[in-house]
Amino acid sequence: MGGTFDHLHDGHKYLLRTALKLSNFVEIGLTSQELLKNKKASSKLEDYDTRKANLKAFISSFTDINRINIVEIKDWDDMARYSQDPDYEGLILSQETYLNAVKLNELREEKGLAPLILIVIPLLKDENNKIINSTAIREKLE
Repeated sequence: MGGTFDHLHDGHKYLLRTALKLSNFVEIGLTSQELLKNKKASSKLEDYDTRKANLKAFISSFTDINRINIVEIKDWDDMARYSQDPDYEGLILSQETYLNAVKLNELREEKGLAPLILIVIPLLKDENNKIINSTAIREKLE
């Protein structure tokens, strides 16, 4: 799985809990700061180390931290390279990133690897029926 995991929220937590219920080991691609410079409300983005620490703290609150490995994703090539591991069986993702997962599977198939099982987690909504996402959280902080 991969993502920004900025201002860790209930949607992220649901995604992470689901991944760790379905898998013995999860590799998390965490996007670099450089890759995020064009995000909306980027001035309110948490830095890489904070996002990584928050992921570890949350995961260690309910399972063994040794069940995960966090790798830095600096660009599409990193994402593609990590997804080429023949030992990977699946990719857990949100609806927002489905098209990227399809591209990654196409790359795997071009290399003679089995496609990953894609497990798509629905986006969660808040009490106002709005999708919970980090962009909205950052925009409220500005």
